[in-house]
Amino acid sequence: MPEYGPDTLTIFDTPDAWSGMIWVRTQCTTNASNYFSCETGDCGTGQPECQDPPPTYPVTLLHFTIDHSLVSYEVSLNHGYNDVPVRIQPDGGTLVGGSRACPVVDCIQDLSSVCPSTLVAKNKAGWAVGCFSPCDAFKDPKYCCTGSYTGPRCLPNEYSETFKQLCSLAHTYPGDKDPPFYKCNGAKAYNITFCPF
Repeated sequence: MPEYGPDTLTIFDTPDAWSGMIWVRTQCTTNASNYFSCETGDCGTGQPECQDPPPTYPVTLLHFTIDHSLVSYEVSLNHGYNDVPVRIQPDGGTLVGGSRACPVVDCIQDLSSVCPSTLVAKNKAGWAVGCFSPCDAFKDPKYCCTGSYTGPRCLPNEYSETFKQLCSLAHTYPGDKDPPFYKCNGAKAYNITFCPF
């Protein structure tokens, strides 16, 4: 699996129709038995490639749904935040249903500064490596928007509102629709930047 250092530009081509997620993994190593693992964003299989969302949270997820020139995208904190600022910047294109340019979506603030102690994720050495979502930390339907908390009962909570104050362009709980899941038409590319400063 290739590794990319600072100030590296890599171009990935996707099929005309594709839906999936992109995320950053942190502190990845391969042990003497060739078992690959990471502190956050790990696949949980010992292999670098993931077929599904990573089982080791917290991790900031970038969602994309591509249908030829139509692309929907978002930054999601629904599974927490792993201390890596991210930005999605379309190159050209217009929003579907309007004439506005496709917006930049990001979460570049340091959420660790507002992460409650009950949500702090730590590595084996006891160092903080991210902030869990309340759903993953507490397994409570109220925070996961499951059971009797679906639909209109899926509401912001004290944690999601705190995160929203710093990352207003990201979705911070499962029912979050502000901002919308943007759908863009005709962009040449989508530039994804990690640590954009």
